[in-house]
Formats: sequence, C-alpha cells, structure tokens
Amino acid sequence: MSVEPLNPVERSEVVTATPMTGREFVDSLKDQRCVYFNGERVTDLTEHPAFRNSVRSLARLYDALHDDHASGASILTAPADADPAGYTHRYFKVARTAEELLGQQKAIAEWAKLSYGWMGRSPDYKAAIVNTLEANAGYYGPFAANARRWYHLAQERTYFMNHAVANPPIDRAKPFSDAKDILVHVVKETDAGLYLSGAKVVATSAALTHYNFLSHHAVSETNGPPTAFMFFLDMSTPGIKLICRNSYEFAAHEASSPFDHPLSSRFDENDAILVLDNAFVPWENVLVHGPAHKPIDFLMDTGYLQGTCFHGCTRFAVKLDFLAGLLTRALHITSGDEFRGNQVLQGEVIALRHLFWSLSDAMAKTPEPFADGAVLPGVSAAQAYRALAPDAYGRVKEIVQKIVASALIYLPSSAKDFQNPEIDTYLERYVRGSNGIGYKDRIKLMKLLWDATGSEFAGRHELYERNYAGNHEEVKLQLPAIARRDGSMDQMLSLVDQCLEDYDEFGWCNTAWKD
Repeated sequence: MSVEPLNPVERSEVVTATPMTGREFVDSLKDQRCVYFNGERVTDLTEHPAFRNSVRSLARLYDALHDDHASGASILTAPADADPAGYTHRYFKVARTAEELLGQQKAIAEWAKLSYGWMGRSPDYKAAIVNTLEANAGYYGPFAANARRWYHLAQERTYFMNHAVANPPIDRAKPFSDAKDILVHVVKETDAGLYLSGAKVVATSAALTHYNFLSHHAVSETNGPPTAFMFFLDMSTPGIKLICRNSYEFAAHEASSPFDHPLSSRFDENDAILVLDNAFVPWENVLVHGPAHKPIDFLMDTGYLQGTCFHGCTRFAVKLDFLAGLLTRALHITSGDEFRGNQVLQGEVIALRHLFWSLSDAMAKTPEPFADGAVLPGVSAAQAYRALAPDAYGRVKEIVQKIVASALIYLPSSAKDFQNPEIDTYLERYVRGSNGIGYKDRIKLMKLLWDATGSEFAGRHELYERNYAGNHEEVKLQLPAIARRDGSMDQMLSLVDQCLEDYDEFGWCNTAWKD
C-alpha cells in the first residue's frame, strides 16, 4: 500500500526542546506498560524493589543535563537543532566534525561516570542511530520524513530509547521460514499503521524506556510476507508485554543493604523477553517496511555500528577506569601492591584501560564522511573495540580473582554483623586492613569489588561485555571484509608485495642492497 508518513515540519504543536527532569522521567514511567516480574504484573515500576533504584539512577542522569546547562559547563548539553533556545544531550545531535565527535565523547563519558560505567544502555546509547536519522533520511526511502521527524522528536525531550533485534533462539539449526510463529511479523496493515505479533529477546532496560527500536539483525528470508522492518515502539502500547529476568536489585533489597551490594542494588539493567501480541505501530513510527526496503547492511548503512561502538567503547573505558582504581585500592588495603607479580598484572589492567581510551579517541579524531555532510566515528577503531573488548573484560576479571584472591570472599555476610558486639569485636581484629586501614573500610571496599567481579550481577556484566557487539566469531569475521572495502587490506598486502620485490632466487633486486 502507498504510505505518506508524517512530515515533522507539518506538526502543529510548538515544542520547546528541554530534556525531562529526573522527576519528569520517573513520572513518565507511570503509564499502562505491561511488565511482569516474579509471576505478577508490576503496577508501579518506580516504587517496585526490582526497579526502584535503577529508575532513580536514570533520573539522576536527566537531572545532570539540567545542572550542566544551568552551570554553563555545556559538557553534556548543546542547543537543539530545531530550537536553538532549547537544549539536548550532545549525542542526540548529528556530528559534522571531529571536534563535535570529541564533544560527544566527553558527554558520553560524563554521563557514564554517574553509574561508574555500569549502565551500558543509558538513554544516550540509542542516540547512536537516532543522531543520524535526518542526515541519512534517504536510506529510509518512503519513510524518510519519519526519520527526520524522529531525529527532532528524540532531541525534544531526550527520550530514553533502547532496542531489541535478537530473535528467540528456539532452534538455531532451522531457517527463519520454520519459525514464523516466533519472528515479529505483520498481522494486519491498515491506513493507520501496522499490527504486529512475535517476540524479541534480551530487551535490556526495556521496562524503563519510552520507546524501543525494533529491527531484524539481518534480512529474514521466508516464503511468506516480508519480515524486513524497522520501527519505534511506544512501550505503553497495548499488546506489548515484558517478561523480566531475575532482578539483582530485588535480590539485594530483600537480602541485604547497599553496603553489601553497592552496584547491583542501583545499576541493574533488567533484561526482558519482549512480546508483541497484536500490538499497533502507527505509520509515523515506521522507518522500514516491505520487500522494497530491506536492512541488507543495516549495521554499516545506518551508521549504527560506528555509533554504538563509539558509545560502547567510551562507556567501557570509564568502567575500566573504575575497575583499575578499585583493584589498586584492593591491593593497597592488603599490601598486595608490594609484590612484583601483582604489580605486573595491575599494569596489564591499566594498559587495557589506556587501550580502550585510545580507541575511543581514535574513533573521534579519525572520522569518516557520512550522508549530507555528517561524519561517523572511525570504523577501524570501532572494529578493533568490537573484537578486543570481550576478551579484555574477561581478562580484567581473571586478574582481579588471581591477585586479590580469597580477600574477595573472606568477608562477613552482611553489614548487620557490625551491630552484633560478639561478632564485631572479632571482625575488628581479624579483618582489619593493611596500612592503617580499618576493618569496616576494608570490608566495604572488598564487598564493592565482589559485586563488580564475583556476584551474579558481575557474571551478567561479563556476559554482556562479551556479547555487546555481536557473537565472538562475527565481530572478528567482519574485520577482513571491512579491511577489503576500506582499502586497509590493500595497504597490508602492498607492503608484503614490496618486500617480496626486493629479492628473488638470484639475489637482491632492490638497488639499495645490490653490490
């Protein structure tokens, strides 16, 4: 059918671009969204112990935007495109120079510091694709006006968006055509929009978002109706259901205190199964639909790969700042920093920290031209981040376990133990730290390190970082193909050919070495 998407310039409402405050963000989640946890529908996410503190961690990010603007610091914020009197998060704007990418990098890092790098899907994450929508509107063909509309709409309130692109892995050995009941598919088309059913998995933080961006990771070839699509899904839409995994925040709330689980109690980004049961998506929220417009090379053609890697690498570097500092404190508190072997491995962690900050810098300082005068972060550094980060994170965790060792687990069960004088007197004697550090400070630090590297929350983070940018094979398989496309493979081969031409079976061919 012929579709005439809405044109943003034709919207009648006059909107001043101002990010939500923290309170407005909290209130925005009090809608009709359907979220299930522990077998029950959650009536108020903002007060439920599985989500309450995560909501407040996100609200803190929104308040930081207003603080940044009011102070004139302008690290996080910049004038909105359609309303220069208003402002938005810097990463929600298209970049046209390396200087603007560096400004975005600082904004990403500044927000990431507020969660110490532990909230990978903060509201600026999805800006990685939103910020290209106007410049790259032509990619979306008949839905180009929708792309432009969403570019400005996202800026107006700095909406919290996320994505869900993975299909339920029911049987990886079967083709998509044998899983039609699982894939998100169009049930009905009307003049108003699409009705869809199906499921997506690993919808991280979806319970707390305003919109989710849905697409297939690649084109799904079936014998039935076309399944290529991209659209924004309002999370309060009837027919959308989220089935959440166990909440580490909830477990921390029920079993202990922030002292015992300082990270998992406030930075848990709950992952969910996203179910669409005849859910309606209006045409103005659609970016791609139908066989004429398939996301054949979605990752590269939309700037999604470079954008998410830029955000991910910068946030990852902040996380390594935190882990390297935490490891340094832990070694000092036990005098483990006096041992050469520990210093060597500590140095390796610091080197990894330097590596990923360097990759983030390289992405910003070596931009690549994109559509309509826009630039994208450098793809070579982006691909290096994708390939190296999964193993690097596992290595950091391994080093912590090797050189902090039993100190990670040689701890009382709870801060409540301090309240029992019979126990507390022993803790003061037997769990005190080195270098004049008291027992409570030692226990507090080691519990923080355990939550970061040994808890169930920590295990989920290792899985997250290992699979952040795709499976471990795919992220490396793409490197040769991209190297051939961008010319770097020719550069490598040319250097080898030059060396081979220097000599043959009879001796030197290059006059530099000939007698």
